[in-house]
Amino acid sequence: MTGDLSFRRKPLTPEQRQARDAARRIEAEKAMRDHEEAQKAFYANKERLRAERLAREAATAKA
Repeated sequence: MTGDLSFRRKPLTPEQRQARDAARRIEAEKAMRDHEEAQKAFYANKERLRAERLAREAATAKA
């Protein structure tokens, strides 16, 4: 059992390392874009709901 080193990872070649890093960079950029889009949608919806609430409050204040 002490001679079994099959659990160790094989070292990556420089090309494999570059490919891995490029894939990680692309995935990170996609995640950031998705997050920014979600944030924009959230705040747009928040502002829409706020405007609706203020309109309802103004209507009830007049009545």
